[in-house]
Amino acid sequence: MRRLRVLLVTAFALFSLFFGAGNLILPPQLGFKAGTDWWIVALGFALSAVFIPILGIRAHARLQGTMFDFATKVSPGFSLVYCFVVYAISISLPSPRTASVTHEMAIAPLFDINPLSTSFIYFALVLIFALNRNKILDIIGKLMTPAILIILLVIIGIVTFTEPFDFGASTIESPLSYAILEGYQTFDAIGAVVVGGVIIVSINLKNNQTYEQKKRLIANAGWLAGITLFMVYTGLMLSAGLLHSSFPPDISRTDLLQQISLFALGNTGKGIFAVLVGLACFTTAVGIVTGTADFVKSRFADSRKAYVITVIIGSLLGVLMGQLEVGYIIDVALPALMFIYPITIVLIVLNVLPEKWTSELVFKAVVGVTILFSIPDFLQSLNLGYDLSAVNNLILFS
Repeated sequence: MRRLRVLLVTAFALFSLFFGAGNLILPPQLGFKAGTDWWIVALGFALSAVFIPILGIRAHARLQGTMFDFATKVSPGFSLVYCFVVYAISISLPSPRTASVTHEMAIAPLFDINPLSTSFIYFALVLIFALNRNKILDIIGKLMTPAILIILLVIIGIVTFTEPFDFGASTIESPLSYAILEGYQTFDAIGAVVVGGVIIVSINLKNNQTYEQKKRLIANAGWLAGITLFMVYTGLMLSAGLLHSSFPPDISRTDLLQQISLFALGNTGKGIFAVLVGLACFTTAVGIVTGTADFVKSRFADSRKAYVITVIIGSLLGVLMGQLEVGYIIDVALPALMFIYPITIVLIVLNVLPEKWTSELVFKAVVGVTILFSIPDFLQSLNLGYDLSAVNNLILFS
């Protein structure tokens, strides 16, 4: 019974650490557009937003170290630079974005409060959670995730059991590929290498287990979290698809999600929707700040002081960067994400393959080619206005 309880808490914590604002907003719009093809987009979205991230957790289960171990076969120097880039991006852009989304979607519609106050309170709570390192897994897994799941299940259940099982025509030309690309936008492969480290440290703090026991626990928790994510994504898509005639075709993603909540829950929907968005964003921010601090601590001989300083810096950055609009934060983050994300996916795949197939030479060759092929997307995302056809031709794109 205790093993089952530990498994469920770990899986629930993983679910919440993955399930941020983007994971909440993207699926309904997919289902709304897909109509009768809702099941196709569900599979496509799951491939890039569930399967690949859970492979990342599977890689963590094997390595049982930090993100640094993902790329050491390329070289220790490369691995250190890779970790620095990922954590620098995560703590300075996606983490503050969670506060911006919370303010814009959950706080501003209900309260007359400025963004600075929201960010200050939000990251003060993140700071408190992160400093209570031993309790993070239990609080998120036992309290926050059940609250998120109950709200989601109530919304999805009311819509699916009260609406006729009728869908509109699909407005997506290639539903499978479109859904895969939408799932790619969650950037949850990076989430996997960040929050997987949080889970490793949390398990080591709470459980005196062997390597094989921890490997089995982490792998099983990953698959259970993945199944839960898939069910929630599918439920959100299904709900939006069933309500295709209730909203205008050009409704925005955030408005669609909010309107589905209001449809299911009535006047209480605004408050419950605010709680849902707030919890989904908050758990992600806690995971990012804690994961970054765990890594810095590991690089400074497990120094508690290094951990505390990193948590404080991460929280202060969150307050300052959180004053920026969500769209601006995304625009700033996109070029770096476009460059580092393919590398992350490749590292995940290499680390779950049998070791006899993945020598140091294989790691170096595959990662090197991936970096080369990521350059055009990186340059394109900078919007410099240059013709990139020469670059594409140079690296055999055409």
